[in-house]
Amino acid sequence: MQYVTEVLIKKSISEVIEKLDSTENLKHWHNGLVSTEHISGTPNELGATMRLNYSFGKRTMQIIETVTKQNFPNEFHASYTTEGVRNIQENYFKSTQDNYTQWTSKNEFQPTSFKMSAMLFFMPRAFKKQTKTYLNNFKNFVENGTSILKSA
Repeated sequence: MQYVTEVLIKKSISEVIEKLDSTENLKHWHNGLVSTEHISGTPNELGATMRLNYSFGKRTMQIIETVTKQNFPNEFHASYTTEGVRNIQENYFKSTQDNYTQWTSKNEFQPTSFKMSAMLFFMPRAFKKQTKTYLNNFKNFVENGTSILKSA
């Protein structure tokens, strides 16, 4: 399953990348994030890996992020692997005439289990909605300083 999600952030590209390039900031816009753990490489650089630990009620999930391209301020690509699925994400950042930032996120979900294959087939909107939520959470964090931690 493939799709594209976009958001316009009313801040300069340098401000957006500064916030995005910080692992510490993930907790402010990633719902369910409990902790991060650096595994290898230089954080946010090509080849770096990190474990992201999430909790959603009684369900926990570990995701391994592998940076596949880092060309700030224009691009950041990574793959995210967890039980049953792999998400290949390409993120593009473009400055607008108003000195705002257009973030385009291209996602491809590849199931690695029958269960996840069925979920992707029957519930594609859930995956798209989750991506849009993360982008909007980040937009609110950058534009207004709004952290999801304050509302939790």
